[in-house]
Amino acid sequence: MTKLRMYNMSSLIKHFVSNLSGVTETITIHKKGDKQLITNYRPISLLTSFSKIFEKLIFTRLHRHLYTNGILAKEQYGFRSNSSTENAAYDIINEITESMNEKCSLGGLFCDLEKAFDCVNHKILLEKLEFYGIRGKLLDLIHSFLQGRCQEVLINKNTAHAGASSGWRTIKHGVPQGSILGPLLFLIYINDLPLLAGKNSKIVLFADDTSTIITSSNQEELKTVLYKTLSDINLWFKANLLSLNINKTYLLQFRTNNKSENTLELNYINKTI
Repeated sequence: MTKLRMYNMSSLIKHFVSNLSGVTETITIHKKGDKQLITNYRPISLLTSFSKIFEKLIFTRLHRHLYTNGILAKEQYGFRSNSSTENAAYDIINEITESMNEKCSLGGLFCDLEKAFDCVNHKILLEKLEFYGIRGKLLDLIHSFLQGRCQEVLINKNTAHAGASSGWRTIKHGVPQGSILGPLLFLIYINDLPLLAGKNSKIVLFADDTSTIITSSNQEELKTVLYKTLSDINLWFKANLLSLNINKTYLLQFRTNNKSENTLELNYINKTI
């Protein structure tokens, strides 16, 4: 069995108790697919109760600020109260049916990110927090929560055979999965992505899953707009040090049975989608 151990060298609560550090362990959870592929596992942090108490306090204050000032994008349905995949699906389906009623050419881009939570850049995240009005001691606490973490990979630790160890390495990216603050920090990180939507497009987010519905007056123009939209979204991902998983990115064409149109295809990054 493979385990990840994480040591918080710069504790979230160092502003309250001097020289206090916390030790947490991260386990790998199989998502789906081949169990021999490391990409099919998700690292989940096992946090102490003491850590969760302070995370909850910071979460409450941060959450209140975001909602009081209407900062979180309405297009985001992930990790939010009174929201679900059903709400996101309804928004997408409603946009599709309205566009079809108007006899528009219609296509959808459904993008997937590779290890989105693990690729969050701390510097960029802190800059976005400051832009959204998170400053002073609260920003210092979040900075402390994110940075100074080390991680070690242990293989076959609990077996009769001697295990292998990677040695401690400093973590420079990512928010802890399984933490209380992690999901909210990720929503802030990706919050400005819907601003890419143009007059004839709509972006719907469920955490890192990005769905874009695009309408146009004819199919040729639709193909051009779809390609530009995908390029713009990928440029945003690259600027924020996130990676588009082109193998799990799909293009769908929506049309009525009596509408005669050629099948849409896009060639992007040496792949047809």
